[in-house]
Amino acid sequence: MKKNNPKSALTENDGIPQPESISAFSLKKVIAKRKIQPSADDLISGILNHDKVALSRAITLVESTNPTHLEKANQIINGCLPHANNSIRIGITGVPGVGKSTFIEAFGTYLTSIGKKVAVLAVDPSSTISHGSILGDKTRMEELVKDENAFIRPSASGETLGGVARKTRETIILCEAAGFDTIIIETVGVGQSETAVHSMVDFFLLLKIAGAGDELQGIKRGIMEMADTIVINKADGDNVAKAKLAKTEFNRALHLFPAKSSGWIPKVTTCSAFEKTGIDGVWKIISEYFEQVKTNDYFNAKRQNQNQYWMLETINEQLKNRFYTHPEIASLLETHKKAVATNEMSPFAAAQELLKKYFG
Repeated sequence: MKKNNPKSALTENDGIPQPESISAFSLKKVIAKRKIQPSADDLISGILNHDKVALSRAITLVESTNPTHLEKANQIINGCLPHANNSIRIGITGVPGVGKSTFIEAFGTYLTSIGKKVAVLAVDPSSTISHGSILGDKTRMEELVKDENAFIRPSASGETLGGVARKTRETIILCEAAGFDTIIIETVGVGQSETAVHSMVDFFLLLKIAGAGDELQGIKRGIMEMADTIVINKADGDNVAKAKLAKTEFNRALHLFPAKSSGWIPKVTTCSAFEKTGIDGVWKIISEYFEQVKTNDYFNAKRQNQNQYWMLETINEQLKNRFYTHPEIASLLETHKKAVATNEMSPFAAAQELLKKYFG
C-alpha cells in the first residue's frame, strides 16, 4: 500500500530570495540627492548637451508660479536664447475627438524617421472646478514617447486665455536650445486657444474630420483665415469618400477668403493617422510652405512681430500679477468685492478705486 504524499496542495514552495533592504543611510542619500536643486548654469549646460532631464527640470521652473523660481527661470531662458530660433514651429488644432494625439504621434514618428528631432508641447485642459488636469498625452502617444529623438511635455492649461499654457513661449526656446529642430504645439481645441497658438508658431495646421457634421461648422472666418493647411483626418474605411467630399468643400471655402500676407495659398489634404497614410503628404505641404516664406523673407518678419507681441503680453501679465499679489490691494479687494456684490458700489467705481490706490 502506497504511502500518502506528505506534501499538501497548500504547501508553500520556497520563493525567490528577497534582496537586502536598502539601508536607512543609503535611502537618506537618495532623498538628499533628489532634493538638491541644480544651478541655472548647470541646467543651461545640460540643455545645451541635449539632456532631457535637465530640459524637463528647467521647464518645470519656467512653468512654476513660485516667485522665487522666476529669477532662476529667466537666467535659464537668457542663457538658452542665443542657441534658440533654429527650428520650425508648427501649431496643431482641432475640435476634441478629431484625433489630434493620434495624428501628432503618427506625424512625429514620421519626422523622426527622416532624421528630425521633435518636441511636442501638448496642452491639457484644466478643470475650472478642481483646477486639475489629466496630463495624459504621454499615455496616448505610446510609440513616440519611447523615441530617442522625441520629447513630449504635457502641461496644464491653467486659467490662461484659450487654454494655452502660460509659459509655452519660453518652453519653445528651451526645446530649441536642446537641439529639437521641429516644435509641435497642440491646442486643447476649445475657446480662443487657436489665437494664442497662432501667435507663437510659424505654421498653423487645422485638423478636421468628415462625416461628423462639422464641415459647415468648421468653415468659420477666424479659424479658416489662420489655417495654413487643413488636414482631414480619419480618411480610412467607409469614411474615405466622405473625406474626399469634405476636401472639395473646404477647398471651395478657402477661395472665398482674402490672400495671405505670406503669399501662401492654403491647401487641403486628407490622411489617416490610425493607418499612418497620407502623413508624408502633410509634411510635403509644410516643407513647401517653409521654402516659400523663407525665400520671400516673410518667415523672419513674422518671427520679429511675434517677439514684439510676446514682450507686450509679458508686460501685461506681470502688471496683472503684481496688482493681485500686492498685500494692500489683496486686502482691499475683498472689501470691494463684497460692496459690489451687495450693490453698495458699482463694479466700475470699485475697479477705478483699486487701480487708483495701486498706482497712487
